[in-house]
Amino acid sequence: MTLSAFVAAELDRAVLPVIADAARSIAASLNGEAVLFYGSVLRTADLDGVLDFYVLRPPGTARGASRRIWPDVSYHEVSVAGRMIRAKVATMDLDAFERAAAGRSRDTTIWARFVQPVALIWVADPATRDRIVDAVAAAATTAARFAALHGPARGSAGDYWRNLFRATYATELRVEAPGREDQILSYERARYDALLPLAWDAGAVAFARDGDALAPALTPSQRRTLASDWSRARRWGKRLNAIRLVKAAFTFDGATRYALWKIERHTGLSVPLTPFRERHPLLAAPGVLWRLWQHQAAR
Repeated sequence: MTLSAFVAAELDRAVLPVIADAARSIAASLNGEAVLFYGSVLRTADLDGVLDFYVLRPPGTARGASRRIWPDVSYHEVSVAGRMIRAKVATMDLDAFERAAAGRSRDTTIWARFVQPVALIWVADPATRDRIVDAVAAAATTAARFAALHGPARGSAGDYWRNLFRATYATELRVEAPGREDQILSYERARYDALLPLAWDAGAVAFARDGDALAPALTPSQRRTLASDWSRARRWGKRLNAIRLVKAAFTFDGATRYALWKIERHTGLSVPLTPFRERHPLLAAPGVLWRLWQHQAAR
Protein backbone atom coordinates (compact mmCIF):
# COMPACT_ATOMS: atom_id res chain seq x y z
CA MET A 1 0.00 0.00 0.00
CA THR A 2 1.20 3.51 -0.77
CA LEU A 3 1.00 6.41 1.68
CA SER A 4 -1.64 8.12 -0.47
CA ALA A 5 -3.82 5.00 -0.45
CA PHE A 6 -3.39 4.70 3.32
CA VAL A 7 -4.41 8.33 3.85
CA ALA A 8 -7.33 8.16 1.41
CA ALA A 9 -8.76 5.12 3.18
CA GLU A 10 -8.40 6.75 6.59
CA LEU A 11 -10.02 10.00 5.48
CA ASP A 12 -13.03 7.99 4.33
CA ARG A 13 -13.73 6.54 7.78
CA ALA A 14 -17.42 6.57 8.66
CA VAL A 15 -18.84 9.06 11.15
CA LEU A 16 -22.28 9.39 12.71
CA PRO A 17 -24.85 11.04 10.37
CA VAL A 18 -25.55 13.82 12.89
CA ILE A 19 -21.85 14.75 12.84
CA ALA A 20 -21.77 14.81 9.04
CA ASP A 21 -24.92 16.96 8.93
CA ALA A 22 -23.49 19.40 11.48
CA ALA A 23 -20.25 19.61 9.48
CA ARG A 24 -22.10 20.51 6.28
CA SER A 25 -24.10 23.18 8.09
CA ILE A 26 -20.99 24.74 9.63
CA ALA A 27 -19.07 24.60 6.34
CA ALA A 28 -21.90 26.46 4.59
CA SER A 29 -21.86 29.19 7.25
CA LEU A 30 -18.09 29.66 6.88
CA ASN A 31 -17.81 29.45 3.07
CA GLY A 32 -15.93 26.17 3.45
CA GLU A 33 -15.24 23.58 0.79
CA ALA A 34 -14.17 20.77 3.12
CA VAL A 35 -14.41 19.72 6.77
CA LEU A 36 -11.80 17.63 8.56
CA PHE A 37 -12.75 15.97 11.86
CA TYR A 38 -10.07 15.09 14.40
CA GLY A 39 -9.51 14.88 18.15
CA SER A 40 -10.94 12.87 21.01
CA VAL A 41 -14.57 12.73 19.82
CA LEU A 42 -13.41 11.14 16.56
CA ARG A 43 -12.16 8.24 18.70
CA THR A 44 -14.97 8.11 21.26
CA ALA A 45 -18.08 9.35 19.35
CA ASP A 46 -19.11 11.09 22.61
CA LEU A 47 -21.62 13.65 21.35
CA ASP A 48 -21.79 15.29 24.76
CA GLY A 49 -18.30 16.69 24.16
CA VAL A 50 -17.06 19.38 21.78
CA LEU A 51 -16.12 18.19 18.30
CA ASP A 52 -12.93 19.46 16.68
CA PHE A 53 -13.30 20.52 13.05
CA TYR A 54 -10.98 22.13 10.53
CA VAL A 55 -12.93 23.93 7.81
CA LEU A 56 -10.89 24.58 4.67
CA ARG A 57 -11.93 27.51 2.49
CA PRO A 58 -11.16 28.21 -1.18
CA PRO A 59 -7.66 29.65 -1.73
CA GLY A 60 -7.52 33.42 -1.42
CA THR A 61 -10.52 33.67 0.90
CA ALA A 62 -8.66 34.94 3.98
CA ARG A 63 -8.47 38.69 4.50
CA GLY A 64 -6.48 40.94 6.80
CA ALA A 65 -4.61 39.28 9.66
CA SER A 66 -6.12 35.89 8.79
CA ARG A 67 -3.92 35.69 5.70
CA ARG A 68 -0.80 35.44 7.86
CA ILE A 69 -2.10 34.42 11.28
CA TRP A 70 -4.21 31.33 10.77
CA PRO A 71 -6.46 29.67 11.67
CA ASP A 72 -9.57 31.63 12.56
CA VAL A 73 -11.31 30.01 15.54
CA SER A 74 -15.02 29.86 16.28
CA TYR A 75 -17.50 27.91 18.39
CA HIS A 76 -20.75 26.55 16.95
CA GLU A 77 -23.89 24.92 18.32
CA VAL A 78 -25.97 23.14 15.69
CA SER A 79 -29.22 21.30 16.33
CA VAL A 80 -29.42 18.16 14.19
CA ALA A 81 -32.37 15.75 14.46
CA GLY A 82 -33.13 17.08 17.93
CA ARG A 83 -29.53 16.67 19.10
CA MET A 84 -27.30 19.63 19.96
CA ILE A 85 -23.88 19.27 18.33
CA ARG A 86 -21.13 21.52 19.69
CA ALA A 87 -17.97 22.14 17.69
CA LYS A 88 -14.81 24.18 18.05
CA VAL A 89 -13.83 25.09 14.51
CA ALA A 90 -10.52 26.22 13.07
CA THR A 91 -10.81 27.76 9.61
CA MET A 92 -8.08 28.44 7.06
CA ASP A 93 -7.56 28.58 3.31
CA LEU A 94 -6.77 25.32 1.55
CA ASP A 95 -3.55 26.62 0.00
CA ALA A 96 -2.23 27.73 3.41
CA PHE A 97 -3.14 24.30 4.79
CA GLU A 98 -1.21 22.63 1.97
CA ARG A 99 1.92 24.73 2.60
CA ALA A 100 1.86 24.10 6.35
CA ALA A 101 1.23 20.36 5.94
CA ALA A 102 4.22 20.09 3.62
CA GLY A 103 6.45 21.85 6.16
CA ARG A 104 6.81 24.96 4.02
CA SER A 105 6.22 27.29 6.96
CA ARG A 106 7.65 27.97 10.40
CA ASP A 107 4.69 26.19 11.94
CA THR A 108 4.61 22.64 13.35
CA THR A 109 0.98 22.48 14.43
CA ILE A 110 -0.65 21.45 11.13
CA TRP A 111 1.56 18.51 10.20
CA ALA A 112 1.84 17.38 13.84
CA ARG A 113 -1.96 17.40 14.20
CA PHE A 114 -2.81 15.77 10.88
CA VAL A 115 -0.32 12.94 11.13
CA GLN A 116 -2.81 11.78 13.77
CA PRO A 117 -6.14 10.13 12.83
CA VAL A 118 -8.52 12.35 10.88
CA ALA A 119 -11.70 11.97 8.83
CA LEU A 120 -12.77 14.02 5.83
CA ILE A 121 -16.48 14.22 6.58
CA TRP A 122 -17.54 16.63 3.86
CA VAL A 123 -15.92 17.97 0.71
CA ALA A 124 -17.33 20.06 -2.10
CA ASP A 125 -15.91 18.17 -5.09
CA PRO A 126 -13.48 15.39 -6.12
CA ALA A 127 -10.69 17.78 -7.10
CA THR A 128 -10.68 19.34 -3.63
CA ARG A 129 -10.70 15.88 -2.08
CA ASP A 130 -7.60 14.95 -4.09
CA ARG A 131 -5.80 18.06 -2.84
CA ILE A 132 -6.69 17.24 0.76
CA VAL A 133 -5.49 13.63 0.41
CA ASP A 134 -2.20 14.95 -0.94
CA ALA A 135 -1.92 17.52 1.86
CA VAL A 136 -2.58 15.01 4.65
CA ALA A 137 -0.09 12.61 3.05
CA ALA A 138 2.42 15.49 2.98
CA ALA A 139 1.77 16.07 6.70
CA ALA A 140 2.65 12.43 7.37
CA THR A 141 5.80 12.71 5.24
CA THR A 142 6.90 15.89 7.00
CA ALA A 143 6.28 14.36 10.42
CA ALA A 144 8.08 11.12 9.53
CA ARG A 145 11.18 12.98 8.34
CA PHE A 146 11.40 14.87 11.62
CA ALA A 147 10.75 11.60 13.47
CA ALA A 148 13.86 10.20 11.80
CA LEU A 149 15.81 13.27 12.93
CA HIS A 150 14.64 13.05 16.56
CA GLY A 151 14.35 9.32 16.92
CA PRO A 152 16.88 6.73 18.04
CA ALA A 153 19.34 5.17 15.63
CA ARG A 154 17.25 2.00 15.84
CA GLY A 155 13.89 1.37 17.44
CA SER A 156 10.21 0.61 17.03
CA ALA A 157 7.87 2.90 15.13
CA GLY A 158 6.44 3.97 18.48
CA ASP A 159 9.88 5.11 19.64
CA TYR A 160 10.14 7.51 16.67
CA TRP A 161 6.61 8.90 17.04
CA ARG A 162 7.05 9.28 20.80
CA ASN A 163 10.23 11.34 20.38
CA LEU A 164 8.63 13.42 17.65
CA PHE A 165 5.57 14.36 19.70
CA ARG A 166 7.75 15.26 22.69
CA ALA A 167 9.82 17.51 20.42
CA THR A 168 6.76 19.27 19.01
CA TYR A 169 5.35 19.89 22.51
CA ALA A 170 8.64 21.55 23.44
CA THR A 171 8.38 23.98 20.52
CA GLU A 172 4.82 25.07 21.33
CA LEU A 173 3.37 27.36 23.99
CA ARG A 174 1.32 24.72 25.75
CA VAL A 175 1.70 22.30 28.61
CA GLU A 176 0.98 18.64 27.98
CA ALA A 177 0.61 16.17 30.81
CA PRO A 178 3.51 13.72 31.12
CA GLY A 179 2.86 10.68 28.96
CA ARG A 180 0.52 12.50 26.57
CA GLU A 181 2.44 11.05 23.61
CA ASP A 182 1.90 7.50 24.93
CA GLN A 183 -1.81 8.20 25.26
CA ILE A 184 -1.98 9.31 21.62
CA LEU A 185 -0.12 6.23 20.40
CA SER A 186 -2.14 3.82 22.53
CA TYR A 187 -5.40 4.57 20.72
CA GLU A 188 -4.26 3.17 17.36
CA ARG A 189 -0.79 1.73 17.84
CA ALA A 190 -1.00 -0.54 14.80
CA ARG A 191 -1.90 2.47 12.66
CA TYR A 192 1.25 4.34 13.65
CA ASP A 193 3.35 1.20 13.14
CA ALA A 194 2.06 0.91 9.58
CA LEU A 195 2.23 4.63 8.81
CA LEU A 196 5.90 5.33 9.56
CA PRO A 197 7.55 3.11 6.90
CA LEU A 198 5.00 4.24 4.31
CA ALA A 199 5.78 7.89 5.09
CA TRP A 200 9.53 7.27 5.00
CA ASP A 201 9.17 5.64 1.59
CA ALA A 202 7.14 8.61 0.35
CA GLY A 203 9.66 11.05 1.81
CA ALA A 204 12.72 9.35 0.32
CA VAL A 205 14.09 8.36 3.74
CA ALA A 206 16.02 5.10 3.41
CA PHE A 207 15.64 2.65 6.29
CA ALA A 208 16.35 -0.91 7.32
CA ARG A 209 13.85 -3.19 9.00
CA ASP A 210 14.53 -6.11 11.32
CA GLY A 211 11.25 -7.43 12.65
CA ASP A 212 9.61 -4.57 14.53
CA ALA A 213 12.86 -2.58 14.67
CA LEU A 214 13.45 0.22 12.17
CA ALA A 215 16.66 2.12 11.44
CA PRO A 216 16.46 5.22 9.19
CA ALA A 217 19.53 6.25 7.21
CA LEU A 218 19.32 10.00 6.60
CA THR A 219 21.88 11.30 4.16
CA PRO A 220 24.14 14.13 5.40
CA SER A 221 22.22 16.53 3.17
CA GLN A 222 18.85 15.38 4.52
CA ARG A 223 20.07 15.67 8.11
CA ARG A 224 21.41 19.21 7.58
CA THR A 225 18.18 20.35 5.94
CA LEU A 226 15.98 18.81 8.61
CA ALA A 227 18.12 20.21 11.43
CA SER A 228 17.96 23.68 9.89
CA ASP A 229 14.19 23.46 9.41
CA TRP A 230 13.73 22.27 12.97
CA SER A 231 15.90 25.06 14.36
CA ARG A 232 13.63 27.57 12.60
CA ALA A 233 10.48 25.85 13.93
CA ARG A 234 11.90 25.86 17.47
CA ARG A 235 12.72 29.57 17.28
CA TRP A 236 9.26 30.51 16.02
CA GLY A 237 6.96 27.94 17.63
CA LYS A 238 6.20 29.69 20.92
CA ARG A 239 6.06 33.11 19.25
CA LEU A 240 3.48 31.91 16.74
CA ASN A 241 1.41 30.32 19.50
CA ALA A 242 1.49 33.56 21.51
CA ILE A 243 0.45 35.62 18.47
CA ARG A 244 -2.46 33.25 17.81
CA LEU A 245 -3.60 33.44 21.42
CA VAL A 246 -3.67 37.24 21.24
CA LYS A 247 -5.58 37.11 17.96
CA ALA A 248 -8.06 34.58 19.38
CA ALA A 249 -8.68 36.79 22.43
CA PHE A 250 -10.18 39.41 20.08
CA THR A 251 -11.56 37.31 17.23
CA PHE A 252 -12.78 33.99 18.70
CA ASP A 253 -16.37 33.96 17.45
CA GLY A 254 -18.60 32.38 20.09
CA ALA A 255 -15.92 32.51 22.79
CA THR A 256 -18.38 33.40 25.57
CA ARG A 257 -20.81 30.59 24.70
CA TYR A 258 -17.93 28.14 24.57
CA ALA A 259 -16.50 29.30 27.91
CA LEU A 260 -19.87 29.22 29.69
CA TRP A 261 -20.61 25.74 28.38
CA LYS A 262 -17.19 24.53 29.59
CA ILE A 263 -17.76 26.07 33.02
CA GLU A 264 -21.15 24.42 33.42
CA ARG A 265 -19.90 21.06 32.13
CA HIS A 266 -16.92 20.95 34.48
CA THR A 267 -18.25 22.72 37.59
CA GLY A 268 -22.05 22.60 37.43
CA LEU A 269 -22.27 26.42 37.54
CA SER A 270 -24.78 27.79 35.03
CA VAL A 271 -23.95 31.39 34.06
CA PRO A 272 -26.54 33.10 31.82
CA LEU A 273 -25.42 34.22 28.38
CA THR A 274 -26.27 37.93 28.33
CA PRO A 275 -25.88 40.25 25.31
CA PHE A 276 -23.09 42.09 27.15
CA ARG A 277 -21.17 38.88 27.83
CA GLU A 278 -21.51 37.78 24.23
CA ARG A 279 -20.42 41.13 22.75
CA HIS A 280 -17.63 41.84 25.24
CA PRO A 281 -16.08 38.54 26.44
CA LEU A 282 -12.90 40.16 27.77
CA LEU A 283 -14.78 42.78 29.80
CA ALA A 284 -17.23 40.18 31.09
CA ALA A 285 -14.55 37.66 32.07
CA PRO A 286 -13.72 39.07 35.55
CA GLY A 287 -17.36 38.93 36.65
CA VAL A 288 -17.74 35.35 35.40
CA LEU A 289 -14.51 34.30 37.12
CA TRP A 290 -15.72 35.92 40.37
CA ARG A 291 -18.96 33.90 40.21
CA LEU A 292 -16.97 30.77 39.48
CA TRP A 293 -14.70 31.42 42.48
CA GLN A 294 -17.73 31.92 44.74
CA HIS A 295 -19.32 28.73 43.43
CA GLN A 296 -16.16 26.71 44.03
CA ALA A 297 -15.70 28.20 47.51
CA ALA A 298 -19.30 27.35 48.46
CA ARG A 299 -18.77 23.76 47.37
